[in-house]
Amino acid sequence: MKTKLLFAFFASLFLNFSQSQTTINIYDNVLFYDGYAGLVNEPTSPGVFRLRNDLFTTKLTQPQLESVGSTLRVDITIYASCDNYDRIGNVNLVLVPKGDASYNTATAKKIEIGRFITPFMNMNISPTEVPYTFTVDNVAKILKDSALNAAYDFWVEFEVFGVPYAAQTQVAGCSGRTDVFYGTMDFVTNTDTTVPNDTFLLNLNFKKDLNNYQVGATDVIGQTIRTINYTLPEAITNSKYYFITSNHGSNSGGEEYNRRVHYIYHDDVPLLSYIPGESTCEPYRIYNTQGNGIYGATPRTPAQWQSFSNWCPGAVIPIRTLNLGNLTAGNHSFKITVPTAVFTGAQGYIPVSLYLQGQGTALGLNDFNTYTYDIYPNPTVDIINVRATEIIKSYQLVDVQGKVLLSKVYNDTNLKLDISNQAKGVYFLRMTFDKGANTEKIVKE
Repeated sequence: MKTKLLFAFFASLFLNFSQSQTTINIYDNVLFYDGYAGLVNEPTSPGVFRLRNDLFTTKLTQPQLESVGSTLRVDITIYASCDNYDRIGNVNLVLVPKGDASYNTATAKKIEIGRFITPFMNMNISPTEVPYTFTVDNVAKILKDSALNAAYDFWVEFEVFGVPYAAQTQVAGCSGRTDVFYGTMDFVTNTDTTVPNDTFLLNLNFKKDLNNYQVGATDVIGQTIRTINYTLPEAITNSKYYFITSNHGSNSGGEEYNRRVHYIYHDDVPLLSYIPGESTCEPYRIYNTQGNGIYGATPRTPAQWQSFSNWCPGAVIPIRTLNLGNLTAGNHSFKITVPTAVFTGAQGYIPVSLYLQGQGTALGLNDFNTYTYDIYPNPTVDIINVRATEIIKSYQLVDVQGKVLLSKVYNDTNLKLDISNQAKGVYFLRMTFDKGANTEKIVKE
C-alpha cells in the first residue's frame, strides 16, 4: 500500500510539473548556409526572415508573449549538415520600435541571451544532433514588462556561423554543397505570470571584440582592456550585469587554446576574476563524430583539458552574472581586462556581450544622447509638460496594451499634453528626436 501511495504521489508531482510547462516554438529546422558567401535565395517559413546566411530573425507574436510566465528556458538543437568543424552560435533578443515591420541588424538595440559552440560533426555518423539549454529567467521579466512592450516589439535572432569547405572534401555527400547546419529553437516557460513590472534594461556591449591590437577593441593598444562608461538617468534597484565572453583564434600561442585570468571591475572596484573553460570536455565527445573531433581520438584527463581548453566543442558558453544591488543615478563603469592575453601575429579575439538589468521607474534602453528633457508633473491628473533641449519631431501616447491613444507629428522643443480625458492608470509617452527616440512612463491619477 505504501508503495502505491508513493507512486501516486510522485506521479501527481510529475503530472503537475509537466502541466505547468509551456513550450513555444520559435524556429523549426531552419537551414544555415556558408557564412562567407552571398545571401542564398532559399524560402523560409512564414514570419521567419533570413538576414544573412548565418542569421535568421522572427518577431514574437502577441500570443507567444502572453504564454511567457515568470521562468524561461531556451532549448536549441543543432543538426549536422556540411560543416564538420566547431563554430560559434548565438541567440539575440532584439528590441525594435513598436510597429516597425523590419530593422537593421547592424544598428538595432539587442542583447545576446545565449552563446554556444558546435561540435565536429559528420552528418553520416550518429548522433547527428546536439542539444543546448540556457536558463534565462531574467529575460522573462523583459518580455513581460508593460513599458518595454509598449515601446518595442521583440524579435529573436538565431545565429550560427558555418563554413562548408572542409566538409566538401572530408564528408561523404557534401561535395559542392554550401549548407552547414540545421537548427531548432524553443522557449520553455511556466504558467506563473506573476512578474515584476518595472524592468530597467540597458545594453552596454553587443559581441564587440576585445583584443590588444585593434583600435576600438581595447582602451590602449598593447593591452587587453575595455572600459564601458554609462550614465543612469535615475537610480535602479536589484541590478545585475549579464555578460558572455569566449576566446577565439586558432593561431599557435593565441587565445583559443590558452586559459587566461579575466578580471571584472564595476566603478573601478574589482568584483570578479575567472578562467574560462570547463573541468573536462569528455562529456561532449559523443557529439564529436568527425575524425578530428574533440582534438583527437584519445580521451584526455581533466588536468589536460584544464591546461589549454577555453571551451568545449558542443557546449554552452556560460552566462555570467554580477549582482550589483542598488545603483545611484549618475555615471558608472564596467571594465574587463585579460592582462596576460597574447594575440600571436595580431590574430584572435574575445567577443564580449554585456547588459545591465534591474528595477526602477526609468524605462530601459533609452538612448543616452546629447538631447535632454524635463517631464512634469508625473504623476499627473491632467497635463503633462515636456521641455526638451532638442526639437520633438513626433509623439505618441500609448496604453499598457500597446494601443496608440494620441499620435502627432510635432516640431517644437516644448510639449503640453492634456490627458484629463484618459482613465487613471499607466501610460507611455513615446517621443522622437533627430538623434533618437525615448519612451517615458506616465502615471495618471
